[in-house]
Amino acid sequence: MVLAEQPGSPPLSIEPGLTECDYGEWQGRRLSELAREKLWGQVQTKPASVVFPGGESMAAMQARAVAAVRRQDAEVTAEHGPKAVWVAVSHGDVIKSVLADAFGMHLDHFQRISVGPASVSIVHYGAGNPRVIGTNTDAGDLAWLRDGVAEMDAVGGGAGAS
Repeated sequence: MVLAEQPGSPPLSIEPGLTECDYGEWQGRRLSELAREKLWGQVQTKPASVVFPGGESMAAMQARAVAAVRRQDAEVTAEHGPKAVWVAVSHGDVIKSVLADAFGMHLDHFQRISVGPASVSIVHYGAGNPRVIGTNTDAGDLAWLRDGVAEMDAVGGGAGAS
């Protein structure tokens, strides 16, 4: 759907670093069932310390996802310039972990971020720290992104405007 809305034929690539967390033995089980597991409380309050039985840790999932996004951003920027826009499509926990990193939040707080199905979140990496432009939106035309996202001073907002 995302590609179908773009002019021309933008390239599609599959990035393994953005695949869903490997929930191991939890994979495919109902949330109502998992909520009765002792580990469930830890997933909700201290996810940075969670390792899913037979799966991966939440911290490892975040590290691989953030590394994949930063690598992709660097490649796109090198090829198309600093105003290039690209799209990554993934799952809720992966997206929330990338947003937590961009916000400078500890992974233990990522459950505070809401990411709905098919929602859009926008992060600009640029030369400095990442900037979160928007999260969890499913409304509006994003055509304004065609011009890229301008670099801003740390003050941001309308500071310095006359």
